[in-house]
Amino acid sequence: MLSTLRASSRALPRASIRRAVEIQQQRSIHNTLRRPAFAATNANVAVDSVSSHEPFYRNEPSGPSVKSAIPGPKSQAAIGELDEVFDTRSLNMICDYSKSIGNYISDHDHNLLLDVYAQIASIPLGYNNPALASIASSPEMLNALINRPALGNFPPANWTETLKAGILAVAPSGLNQVFTGMSGSDANECAYKAAFMFHRRRDRGEGASFTEEELSSSMNNEKPGSPDLAIMSFRKGFHGRLFGSLSTTRSKPIHKIDIPSFKWPQARFPHLKYPLEEFAAENAKEESECLADVERLITSWHCPVSAVVVEPIQSEGGDFHASPKFFQGLRDITLKHNVLLIVDEVQTGVGATGKFWAHDHWNLTTPPDIVTFSKKAQTAGYYFGNPLLRPTMAYRQFNTWMGDPARVLIFNTIIQEIGRLNLVQHTANTGAYLYDGLDRLSKQYPTEIQNLRGKGQGTFIAWDSPQRDAFLKKMKTVGVNIGGCGDSAVRLRPMLVFQQHHADILLEAIEKVFKA
Repeated sequence: MLSTLRASSRALPRASIRRAVEIQQQRSIHNTLRRPAFAATNANVAVDSVSSHEPFYRNEPSGPSVKSAIPGPKSQAAIGELDEVFDTRSLNMICDYSKSIGNYISDHDHNLLLDVYAQIASIPLGYNNPALASIASSPEMLNALINRPALGNFPPANWTETLKAGILAVAPSGLNQVFTGMSGSDANECAYKAAFMFHRRRDRGEGASFTEEELSSSMNNEKPGSPDLAIMSFRKGFHGRLFGSLSTTRSKPIHKIDIPSFKWPQARFPHLKYPLEEFAAENAKEESECLADVERLITSWHCPVSAVVVEPIQSEGGDFHASPKFFQGLRDITLKHNVLLIVDEVQTGVGATGKFWAHDHWNLTTPPDIVTFSKKAQTAGYYFGNPLLRPTMAYRQFNTWMGDPARVLIFNTIIQEIGRLNLVQHTANTGAYLYDGLDRLSKQYPTEIQNLRGKGQGTFIAWDSPQRDAFLKKMKTVGVNIGGCGDSAVRLRPMLVFQQHHADILLEAIEKVFKA
């Protein structure tokens, strides 16, 4: 191919030759993903996905391939070199992303593992996805990358169109505005700021100006300019590692030790018993008591609670679930006491639970006030609907970048592919199949799979393992990269292109480890 290009383009400028090569390479990448025929032709209509037996990726391997220990010799050498300049103590694998494809991740020694951890739940469409490769090599992406704007001051002329084309097209019901950010922690941090500014705006009355005392005292971190207000979170919740978000994170001491924090309340989050159908009465009582704890804290805390932040599933803290009834009750309490409800969908959002947004499972009559997002979106920010959540003046919710148009282009393409391949419904179906398989294994190995949870929640599935860390290591030896959370939970976070044949490989690998 390259020799043909060279022979036919000797007279062309070097840049033109390079572009021709890029086009041919791009076509080769596109051939790796199946493009099934669909009955629907309207881009806004959900389309049927490929069958459960037909791979999304043409060149995806039929299964894992483990050739050496993990880490192997090349990885060990690379880790040693990296450790001289970069902290490697949290390292999972040294990866070769050029050799990774679809649901499979390659390490530096060319071990190929089925990846059901997906960069901590942040890869939606698989490695080296051709649709993402296409937008990444487009003129629009080039422009966004080399002319990165300070969005609050100098947004591009097509910024409205870009937002409406994707990121706002999937906005949660009732929320029609977005603030774009850099990460999940950043999204939550800015959401908290929005809640505090809204609270004080309501206290002052619409149209009231700041007093001179407020302005001057704020510069000394004193009242009334720096008021005593709080964000309530839940025990075992995780909302990030920045100062405000870290004050609401309650998952592990290692995240918080030595860091000054705001004195904010934490309520009980339900710890349900499984199987759910056998403990309906006990779980209902647990959720009722947790809601009572929320209301008690809101009404008795030493300062006003401006907002409650909650994850639909407490992911990092141990994959703890609650019923729609609990979240409906939580919404009722926040409305009753004029407290904002912030739903942290950083890990649960973008299709993984069989709904585009996990809080869609709750069937709320009144939507959340703010929904934060990141991870699978490959960008970050928060959605809101109430126009009063916009600060009264410019520069109050602001930073240089305020997000990244390049990452928004990626999210827009992810959204298009999710719709084209009907990946939300696909994930719901695959998750049901996977859950049934794990349920069978839990009956065969009840001491190894405890408290299996996530039924009806897509592939957002977890269980407790008495020897969790050893299990995770053994899974690598049989070709599966899998993650944990909390003290003992194994969490599954496969990509949206995870299919039934991948589930079979995973189930076989789990059973192989149990039998060993």
